Amino acid sequence: MAAKWTPDGWRSKPAKQLPNYPDKAALADVEARLRVSPPLVFAGEARRLKSKLAEVSAGRAFLLQGGDCAESFAEFHPDNIRDTFRVLLQMAVVLTFGAACPVVKVGRMAGQFAKPRSSDTETVDGVELPSYRGDMVNAMEFEAAGRVPDPERMMRVFSQSAATLNLLRAFAQGGYADLHQVHRWNLGFVARSPQGERYQAMADRLSETLEFMAACGLTSATAPQIRETDLFTSHEALLLPYEEALTRVDSTSGDWYDVSAHMLWIGDRTRQPDGAHVEFLRGVKNPIGLKCGPTLDPDELLRLIDILNPENEPGRLTLIARMGADKVEEHLPPLIRKVMREGRAVVWSSDPMHGNTMKSSSGYKTRPFDQVLREVQGFFAVHQAEGSHAGGIHLELTGQDVTECIGGAQAITDEGLRDRYHTHCDPRLNASQALELAFLIAESLKRDRDNAAVEAAVAAS
Repeated sequence: MAAKWTPDGWRSKPAKQLPNYPDKAALADVEARLRVSPPLVFAGEARRLKSKLAEVSAGRAFLLQGGDCAESFAEFHPDNIRDTFRVLLQMAVVLTFGAACPVVKVGRMAGQFAKPRSSDTETVDGVELPSYRGDMVNAMEFEAAGRVPDPERMMRVFSQSAATLNLLRAFAQGGYADLHQVHRWNLGFVARSPQGERYQAMADRLSETLEFMAACGLTSATAPQIRETDLFTSHEALLLPYEEALTRVDSTSGDWYDVSAHMLWIGDRTRQPDGAHVEFLRGVKNPIGLKCGPTLDPDELLRLIDILNPENEPGRLTLIARMGADKVEEHLPPLIRKVMREGRAVVWSSDPMHGNTMKSSSGYKTRPFDQVLREVQGFFAVHQAEGSHAGGIHLELTGQDVTECIGGAQAITDEGLRDRYHTHCDPRLNASQALELAFLIAESLKRDRDNAAVEAAVAAS
């Protein structure tokens, strides 16, 4: 029998990746203010996402999760929010129209401000300072005072997240997401790229379909599915004092929900079964994710599943594989087999970003697009071979015209990285690269669907 859960129960467990705040009184004051702040999301919205993820788990939908590596205070601007939202819309249309598959859209937005680090300190020119852990914790600038963890930053994160969510809801429900706007989403540098031209041709076909539907009486006025969309938010539940302070009892169900985001996930560095992060997330009823790296043992994964989803509820748990292009076909199959053999209901999603990070010869941290693509292809190939459902993709991306990942149809070179390298943490796909990946995934989904139809026809004959 699992121990009774309380929002502060994690404090008695070993905790990794948490900052050491020198001013404990200031930390307590911030936590007290957050506890009486309005919720950023609502329990009913989290339940709706869970029901949609249950469809993904059953193989009837696909999860698209993406956004910034780490949100920042400096890049907070409505245009940046709009452009990332637009890329997600474009990708979702490509996946839905190209693969005839419903797409569940989840942004890494409105809360993704903290990052785990491989070392507690970093050294520059012989000077050692605490590592930058995201704007939620300290400052990116390599300066002693700014690197001291400051709890007041959590209040700024809360405020920025609320403003971001407000704008996202307006975009999703206020007409910008109307499928009749599909051509308008293809603006700027993407429209001039090969993927932009391909998207334009698909948008033309979609417009013809919408005209036919309008002739049949299905318009934006009569069918809200055409003019509106659902976009949910997610982030890594890394800074537990913030998450605890925003955890409330839902008046409808009596269950605990973390109202900082619709979906939270546990990182590969903080997934210890007896650790603080697992303890905290086992008790909230939000849909949750678990990053699965190449060192994860199948038996340990099963133990984590039993802790995080003891009732085997479809849609509750998403397993996010982040293996690396050279490791996915070796390390993913044993995990899938274990989960399938034990009858666990999960969503399988691919994070092809984190396992393919390297330092370029020019000194920039980057991710080669061909390795990102190879991991996605390997992910689909493994699921096809194992008879399971490749249910989603988890990407670090931006709508800005950045040059942070080498390769792709734009052929960004090592030397070209310095042109527009803006990330506060890890390199992101730009909109053109993200769209290129969406077309490739749509082709894989369509191929899997066609193969399943052939197998069903053969079985029936």
